[in-house]
Amino acid sequence: MLPIITLKPGEEADICAGRLWIFDNEIAGIQGDLLPGGIVDVYDVHKSFLGRGYCNMRSKIRVRLLTRQHENIDKEFFIKRLKQAISLRIRLGHSNACRMIFGDADLLPGLTVDRFGEVLVLQIATLGMEQFKECITECLKELLHPQCIYERSDLPARKKEGLEMRTGVLFGKEPGLVEIRENGLRILIDVVHGQKTGYFLDQRENRAAIAPFAQGDVLDCFCHTGGFALHAAKYGAASVEAVDVSASALQMVQMNAELNQFNMIKPIEANVFDLLKNYEQANKKFDLVILDPPAFAKSRSALRGAERGYKEINLRGMELVKPGGFLVTCSCSRFMTPKLFLDMIKRASADVGRAARILEIRYQSKDHPMLLGAEESLYLKCVILQIF
Repeated sequence: MLPIITLKPGEEADICAGRLWIFDNEIAGIQGDLLPGGIVDVYDVHKSFLGRGYCNMRSKIRVRLLTRQHENIDKEFFIKRLKQAISLRIRLGHSNACRMIFGDADLLPGLTVDRFGEVLVLQIATLGMEQFKECITECLKELLHPQCIYERSDLPARKKEGLEMRTGVLFGKEPGLVEIRENGLRILIDVVHGQKTGYFLDQRENRAAIAPFAQGDVLDCFCHTGGFALHAAKYGAASVEAVDVSASALQMVQMNAELNQFNMIKPIEANVFDLLKNYEQANKKFDLVILDPPAFAKSRSALRGAERGYKEINLRGMELVKPGGFLVTCSCSRFMTPKLFLDMIKRASADVGRAARILEIRYQSKDHPMLLGAEESLYLKCVILQIF
């Protein structure tokens, strides 16, 4: 018999609405011996079964549910879950590069798997999922037949789970640079040294959405390895300045530009905040400005400072847009909700005295689905505006 965790009265409402997380202050009692990362059953105060998941008494999130059924959490279970996730990506038409597993949204909390050609990049964030890493690796080999499975479990969040950061080959040989196709472009990925799993797949559809606006002079800020910059060049930009503080990222921008035979992309190593200020003082203008910063708010307590950072780059970005030109602005922080993000854009527009109209409000690509009941699975916002 599995250990049983009983919730306090009323705490089952969010679970019934789709949430998979159970926090420490929601638990009324525990029966049985809990193993670190072990499987437990969860009941409400009326002894109704709510689900089965794994626990970690060191984490504020005590339990993450894996299923609402009385079923064994074994290889057969993971084969079934992984098949469901893979089937969705195939239906979406993603065969070369995509997020195969997106944690809670694929009912596999704590697990991320990205596919780059014949290479899979696996990332585990939680103690409970760590217990099944070997099983999951075997399942992925059977279902996807990759040449390599590389682990990038180097997340700071693992420390809260009592886990060390880990990277390295789980199957096959360490890959060099991997080439993928995205919206007709050839793009090189460094899964070993790149940020996160090597490339930000969640912006794929948003990059394609800039096609009508990528004309004339383009400024791509926080460009990383050049995703937006490459698309701007593909869609007709006369010149593209690709700005990032990372020299290694800009080396990848240059390699990707050469791979696609684009000679209009100029990598610029600079602090974006300083560069925007300098360009404003120089009265430099662009037809399209793209702002895709890292997550300024990595916790709820950091939100106030993050809002100031987002507002500063947006008002300065708006100042650099030619009248009638366009601004593409993004936030990947889940704590910066869509409402807060739009409110910030509105205030930035008012502060610079520029009228702005929204053409599109977009989110992450469909291979990063959003689970109802799990607000944290909606994290990426992308707003396309025309500035007057």
